[in-house]
Amino acid sequence: MQLDGVLKKFGIENYSALSFGNGLINNTWIVENKSYEKKFILQRINQNVFKSPEDIAFNIRLIADYLQRCQATFSGQTPGKKYLFTSPLQTKDGNDIVKTDDGYFRMFPFIKNSHSIDVVQKPEQAYEAAKQFAKFTNVLSGLDASKLKITLPHFHDLSFRYKHFQIAIQKGKKEKIEKSKDVLNFIHQQKNIVDEFEKIKLNPEFKIRVTHHDTKISNVLFNEEDKGICVIDLDTVMPGYFISDAGDMMRTYLSPVTEDESDFSKIEVRKDFYEAIVNGYESEMAGELTTTEKKYFLYAGKFMIYMQAIRFITDHLNDDIYYGAKYEGQNYIRAKNQVTLLQRLQEEKDLLNV
Repeated sequence: MQLDGVLKKFGIENYSALSFGNGLINNTWIVENKSYEKKFILQRINQNVFKSPEDIAFNIRLIADYLQRCQATFSGQTPGKKYLFTSPLQTKDGNDIVKTDDGYFRMFPFIKNSHSIDVVQKPEQAYEAAKQFAKFTNVLSGLDASKLKITLPHFHDLSFRYKHFQIAIQKGKKEKIEKSKDVLNFIHQQKNIVDEFEKIKLNPEFKIRVTHHDTKISNVLFNEEDKGICVIDLDTVMPGYFISDAGDMMRTYLSPVTEDESDFSKIEVRKDFYEAIVNGYESEMAGELTTTEKKYFLYAGKFMIYMQAIRFITDHLNDDIYYGAKYEGQNYIRAKNQVTLLQRLQEEKDLLNV
């Protein structure tokens, strides 16, 4: 792929570029401008996932401009309002995004002395990540979330996912449906999680906020002391409920194994990681969350784990048209994995009174 034309738009001609990171969605490069010895992050947006890259650019610019106004207003006198935000670099024409025959590209500054973590290994890392995702939402508490574009429609809409799950049972592969009865029956038995979500949407105690929606550990930058610096990968930033961010951390941090693990005996809920998520999130959001919301951390975990189980089994019944599969039955294994994690969380609920 030729990057010369893209980088020239940003005023960079004497450069080196290397593939960077392990992201599964976008292509990422670390670019060094040899003339000035500066480094940048260049990304190509995956249009198979994000149908309107301009909406992503709009959201990030909206946030960047809001934070810039806040800093100007508070003049550094309110430490809680200070926030390191990786604002996108603009082209020589003043654009945040470049469109070429190869797709849509954007550029960010490279944060020196920072690193990301692919797999959370310590409760302290979970705490720092939760703190950063909460801080991100908190510093944007004055931004009207309804102004954000919806970059992934129905992304964390559990009722929508459940409806498509029901359609898959009616129209999916009959043989797969028969062999998946254990997972299907469990999902039906947990329908109360969907019912609770419907109640949340009608409850004024649950606030719509600027929410990241993809809170895996790799979307946090850490410094050399393993302290969180800021969150990155803002493509999924949309209006949402706190249960999306808190729940996605629980789904991806609580178990020592990933969603692809087929030895279900290895799946467990680590209480110290659960406490780290709750305490880290509340360290920045305690003053923002309502009394009712604070009681829903456990539900947040059930909400996201259950929804991901639904998404995996739906894709399995539909012949793996969304996630794909490296081997036959992979999405069934993933669904069973998430079902097992949900069962473990339900078994431990009395011990998780943080």
